Amino acid sequence: MTTWPFPEDADGACPPLRGRQAELAFVEARLDALARGEGGVVLVEGPAGSGKSRVLQEASASARRRGTRVFHGGADPEDQFVPLGPLLDGLLTGAAPLSDAARLRDLATVPGQRFWLLQELGDRLREAARTGPLLIVLDDLQWCDELTLLTLHTLAARFASDAILWLVAVCRGSVPPRVRTTLDRIHRGGARAVVLGPLGDRAVARMTEDVLGAVPDRDVLRVARRAEGVPLLLRELLDVLRDEEVVAIDDGTARLTAPLPARPLPSVGRRLGLLSDAARALVETAAAVDRPVTVSLLAELLGSSPAALITPLREALDTEWLAERGDRLEFRNELVRESVAAGLPLPVRRSLRGKAARTLPRSGVAAGAPSKPPTADAQPENRTDADKTDADRTDADRLRTAAADLAATAPGPAAELALRALELTAEEAPERPRVIAELIPLLWQTGQAARARQLGTSALSTGGLGPRDEAWIRLGLARLSTQYDFSEAVRQARAGAALPGLPEDLRARLLSLLCLGLALSGDDEAVEQALPEARETAEAAGDRTARATLTVVASAVRFRRMDWSEALRLADLATAVGAADSLWGPEGLWQSSLLNAAGRSEQALAVADAALRQTREQGRTAATRMWRMYRTRLLLDAGRLTDARAEAAAAAAAPEEPGPDHLADVTLRYALARVAVHTNDQRAARRHAADARRMRTDGAPLVRQVGAWALALLADVDGRADAAALADVVSALDEERASQGSPLDPADAPGLVRVALRAGAHDAASRAVGVAERRAALNPGVTLLAATAAHARGLLDNDLDHLVRAVRLYEDTSRPLARASALEDAGRKLAATRRPEAVPYLDRALGLYARAGAERDVARVRRRLRAAGVRRRPAPAGYVARWPELTASELGVARLVAQGLTNRQVAERLSVSPHTVSSHLRRAFTKLDLTSRAELTRLVKTRDSGE
Repeated sequence: MTTWPFPEDADGACPPLRGRQAELAFVEARLDALARGEGGVVLVEGPAGSGKSRVLQEASASARRRGTRVFHGGADPEDQFVPLGPLLDGLLTGAAPLSDAARLRDLATVPGQRFWLLQELGDRLREAARTGPLLIVLDDLQWCDELTLLTLHTLAARFASDAILWLVAVCRGSVPPRVRTTLDRIHRGGARAVVLGPLGDRAVARMTEDVLGAVPDRDVLRVARRAEGVPLLLRELLDVLRDEEVVAIDDGTARLTAPLPARPLPSVGRRLGLLSDAARALVETAAAVDRPVTVSLLAELLGSSPAALITPLREALDTEWLAERGDRLEFRNELVRESVAAGLPLPVRRSLRGKAARTLPRSGVAAGAPSKPPTADAQPENRTDADKTDADRTDADRLRTAAADLAATAPGPAAELALRALELTAEEAPERPRVIAELIPLLWQTGQAARARQLGTSALSTGGLGPRDEAWIRLGLARLSTQYDFSEAVRQARAGAALPGLPEDLRARLLSLLCLGLALSGDDEAVEQALPEARETAEAAGDRTARATLTVVASAVRFRRMDWSEALRLADLATAVGAADSLWGPEGLWQSSLLNAAGRSEQALAVADAALRQTREQGRTAATRMWRMYRTRLLLDAGRLTDARAEAAAAAAAPEEPGPDHLADVTLRYALARVAVHTNDQRAARRHAADARRMRTDGAPLVRQVGAWALALLADVDGRADAAALADVVSALDEERASQGSPLDPADAPGLVRVALRAGAHDAASRAVGVAERRAALNPGVTLLAATAAHARGLLDNDLDHLVRAVRLYEDTSRPLARASALEDAGRKLAATRRPEAVPYLDRALGLYARAGAERDVARVRRRLRAAGVRRRPAPAGYVARWPELTASELGVARLVAQGLTNRQVAERLSVSPHTVSSHLRRAFTKLDLTSRAELTRLVKTRDSGE
């Protein structure tokens, strides 16, 4: 599988024009007629980005091949004040301009010479047409000045019987009245029209294949169709897929590897720049709200009156940005709306969405919803208790509807609305349990899991719930427990699914969460028992959310069975089918984990980075924390130890739950224990050893296994063996537990063999090697598995050939610490008998360890080099000579801060989180003994200048 390079247009050549065969055939027929002496006018009409300019370009090229003389001009919105500029540029420039060009230009600039200019220009054209047919191409007629429009109409009519073909493109929907008048006259004069509509599905597929260099699969095509057949939007959308590396090519097929990130598209930005300031503000505000809006809501958000919006709104409608749908306005193209919104600063988007959610009339009507005029009965002084109850129920229903509309993109404001709905819902109201059930996931996503749990458990303990209401509440509690307490997730989902009389879709979601909780717990046998019923129920219900979750679980099962190709395929499918709706949380967690397990750490990080940006933009606190915890592990495996520690600090800064925090145990805390070992942070290692001892007694099998492996590893670092912990790890080898946080990551196999051999547990080491080799044999396409199997076998047999083979195989993976370990082991083996040959291996290992910031490993390899008679400078390769105290990441942050950038600006520059920047900066201040940014700025200036 490859993610880069994708094919570029060689030598600047245009890719094939797709989906316009009929239109081009019509133009070709008119060029044939021109060759026979028949002229006329052809109008190419279509919306912005439909390919009008490309059709004109193809027609010009075809005419030149025929020997036809071609003049090609085009208008520009910035040059409308230049009289006849677009037409003169085409006629008087190029390889063969009209004769006496200087005189024509002079006439165009002299007031009162319009008649003579038309006469002169007509004479020159007739003279040129005597020598052969002419094709005059004029692009973007909607931006032409009045003199150009008059000349076009006049000369086209005058030369209707001459061998002159006028090929004119105009953008439909943004035509000023004067241009519309000219078009009407030309049509009445016999002009022929070519109207460019949206591309069909076949053309979209072919264009997608042209750009990506591979046949698109169903999910890539689903994304491509979001351009709604507009060629320019499609090309820019495909460029985003390619540039963001969220599509991979596998055996000639392009597949999605991550959700499509929202990005400003260049053509949308150019169109936006043509609007007036008032219309642009209106369009941007509508885009930020992220749903159909009323004029009254736009007026409220813009601090204006509805009457003041008449002119900018008419402009937005005329230029086809917005369309009317009843009493609401919405974007004609959702991709365009996303592009406009993505171009706004994140704080602005959040502020507008939040204000839109909170802009409610006093009656509680949701923002943008139609409201009824007040009546006498609605006045407070005339209302009875029954009236008030009915009004509260109505208001609560509207608030719940608004919250549901906002939940996917703005959970913070949605949670506020749902809380207000709960306040308006009486304790005894029959709908109150469902209101609580809707509120639980919103509170969890916005970092209020304790409050969500308290609401749910309180409702359950009160009793008197119907089966359906109880099931919805248990579904919410199970969902949030998948992050904190795997066993509790299983308990809640199982209890909910067992309730009688549930709708198929609700039961499907509960069963899918049950399977997910069992998979997270590490109870593989129970997963396989529960999966068939859950699948059958989800299929019968047609529930996309449940299917997506169960696809993730099925992928985990295939992973456990060592069928990695199928596991990866299912993980990709789960992400594309509905990971955004999955009960599991953020999109692509499992997919990212599998990519990392397969040795594609950089690709896994790209998925994580895209998802993290999205969750932060949407204000999903819980999902953001989950991604940060996973990213800590990814950074560890990518050999970025300082970044891993900083990311862990950012994740830890988010609110945590009292009690179990299983996901943090198997990702963040385990990764930090490994970082502490590599960096020789003994204090942190002792703290993580205490965490590992707690984890080893947990009720969830996976948490116990992770704790056992961490304890065995930390004991080995201290020079002792923890036989009981090692035995627990080895006992799980044959089970091959499937989890994204498993200690049995392929790259851990050589480490486990090393720990077992030092503990005198040769049988355990042999079992570890057997599992690694079986896993590699079953998955020949995964290079990392072959590398770790060879590495593990080389350690067990003390065999140089296997170790050297492992070094070679690791080169094709993105696991620098694993590769450094194999280089060190090969160097150690060589040093015993062929010392000079050992030095290059040890040198390369030293460089990799140093770049990773693995201080303990650096010191150990230096000792091996000294034993081989070689001394190396003490500054590691990852450090800068003038900054021995700092890592490369810390130094990068320090230098940007010294330039006057804020933490947030540094984060944007480096594509990391502000928490990561703060962590690097704190460490830099501590290491350099500084207390202020001013001191840091002076020090950077001094050291970097060499003073």
